[in-house]
Amino acid sequence: MADLSAAQVWGKFATGLTLADVPEAVVARAKLHILDALGLGLAATVEEFGHSARAGIAAMAAPGPCATILGDARWAPRDAALLNAILMHGLDFDDTHLASIIHPTCTALPTALALAEARDLSGAALLEAFLLGAELAIRIGGAVKGGFHHAGYHATGVVSHFASAVAAGRLLGLDAAQIASAQGIAGSTAAGIQVFLEEGAWTKRFHPGWGAVAGISAAHLSASGFKGPTRPYEGRFGLIDTHLQAHAGEADAAELTRALGAEWRFGATALKPYPVCHFIHGCADAAIALHDEIAGAEIVAVDAFLPAPTLPIIAEPAAAKERPGTDYEAKFSAQFVTAWCLLHGRFALPDLLPAALADGKARALAQKVRCHADPDSAFPTYFSGGVRVTLADGRVLSRHVAVNSGAGDKAMTAEAVAAKFMASAELAIPAAHAARIRDAVLDLERAPAHQLAGLLRLGSV
Repeated sequence: MADLSAAQVWGKFATGLTLADVPEAVVARAKLHILDALGLGLAATVEEFGHSARAGIAAMAAPGPCATILGDARWAPRDAALLNAILMHGLDFDDTHLASIIHPTCTALPTALALAEARDLSGAALLEAFLLGAELAIRIGGAVKGGFHHAGYHATGVVSHFASAVAAGRLLGLDAAQIASAQGIAGSTAAGIQVFLEEGAWTKRFHPGWGAVAGISAAHLSASGFKGPTRPYEGRFGLIDTHLQAHAGEADAAELTRALGAEWRFGATALKPYPVCHFIHGCADAAIALHDEIAGAEIVAVDAFLPAPTLPIIAEPAAAKERPGTDYEAKFSAQFVTAWCLLHGRFALPDLLPAALADGKARALAQKVRCHADPDSAFPTYFSGGVRVTLADGRVLSRHVAVNSGAGDKAMTAEAVAAKFMASAELAIPAAHAARIRDAVLDLERAPAHQLAGLLRLGSV
């Protein structure tokens, strides 16, 4: 297949894959990531941004109710995928492939869930489409080596268009050439600017949802004969050229198809133990480890050490990051997260509520946190981090975490993921119902997709 473009290789791969071709460990991990995302999506249904997104999409929703929105009704597949993606990603508590710096599950699951239900397909078909989309998203992120972030793009917002196109193409029964063309069409919609960082705006939450809409649209257009370019990634003025600009020469386009099918990048995806930007997790680990040693002592100064390339996103401008005004600003503030972890020895969803953000001790301490490039960082393999605390009694306490929690040999166990799901889902639904959803996801390949979807609908019209 040396003479084929990356999109064409993926077209062939997507049409031939069966679940039996995927290592059992990767399939098992995929179900845990689906479980995690559904729990977060259900939790987000009670959030202000969840209500706002639902109302906005409902006002323009297309007829044809045949795909479930989390916790509620059935809408047309594109509308359902749009809202579900916003909900799954909206709490910023979802998974991350560290080396690719993207959130893979929200790029593919909303489309796979909506179309598998709408077409009355099997849970196995849903899993196949999900794995194809998520793997492609990871491969694109790996090929650009974090370059989207350097150029001002939210990487998940970019790759979700292609992931959704491939997942949709598989479930709609497109042939290899049509799936290649769908990727080419998606190349004209892929975007997602990071300007939301300036004021804690909600657009990051929207990005994978628009990717789902674009991917489903691209697949339907391709199925009807609409022609897309066959080299959307590596072609002149393709994704790499246009989105990386001066950094285009640093990309590794071969990663898009390297050992495809023989090696699954998805297996290395990390789940989050904290509902904040993944770049801060190593630093949060270190601060939590120091909490007991500080034991109420007066803190004079805090130095936080984070991966150098991430500082513009989570630590700058310092004056704004030290004083987050919203939950979303706090999620991307290394200063606030470090301060809270030092004071409380934890960071969970309730620690982003208005009372926590207004906490005087946390706000005062956040203004003492100075962020620096970590000289011992293992980034991007791991999101390492460290903290050095100077106390009024003269002690200086330090911790450095090379491998952040949730990654590598610290990956969350199946039991831990199930517990996180239950804690998330129970914010919106009864525990008994959450347990039924959990069990359905863990047995997904042995039941029709509509069985899981029905549980997610909670009996609404």
